[in-house]
Amino acid sequence: MSTNAIAERIKAKASSVSDMLKKLAEKEVVLYKKHRGVSLTKLGIQSASKVVRKHRLWEVFLADKLHFPWDEVHDIAEQLEHIKSEKLTERLDQFLGFPKHDPHGDPIPDRFGNVQDSEKKILSELIIGQEATLVGVGDSSAKFLQFLDKNKIALWKSIIVLEKEDFDNSLRIKINDQTLHISEQIATNLYIKEK
Repeated sequence: MSTNAIAERIKAKASSVSDMLKKLAEKEVVLYKKHRGVSLTKLGIQSASKVVRKHRLWEVFLADKLHFPWDEVHDIAEQLEHIKSEKLTERLDQFLGFPKHDPHGDPIPDRFGNVQDSEKKILSELIIGQEATLVGVGDSSAKFLQFLDKNKIALWKSIIVLEKEDFDNSLRIKINDQTLHISEQIATNLYIKEK
């Protein structure tokens, strides 16, 4: 990945990103060549996997045990993911019953960094009349999750596409025994697993 692409993604100066990449290269978590981009090393992949694992376990804990809404757990988990204790992470996993997915439907890596992700599609690819289960979100922003809550669109619910509008690719769907009209933008940010 290029330095400029990273800078744009995290809204930082390219020079700041280059400086950080040099430090990460010294720690052997990335391979970095000026003007050639960056890639993760094996150590970098392991380190990233551990952070993702902790983050997603904390999200499950916050949502399931402390009853935080799913639109609030990400920011708090960002702070908690930096706790270094592997013993705490393993106990947290056990306490939660070894969850496979976070509240947004993303897979949780196991203690070895393996991710067991199932095949999923976006809702807009579902054909009319076909039933599926909602298994994840592509956009985990607070505004999007609040929209889903307001419309009672939740993970692990059955969903059927009733109609597709040729004009704007919007959909009429049935979920929770209610019929809704949703935009293409919403439909492309909802992941489903076909039944």
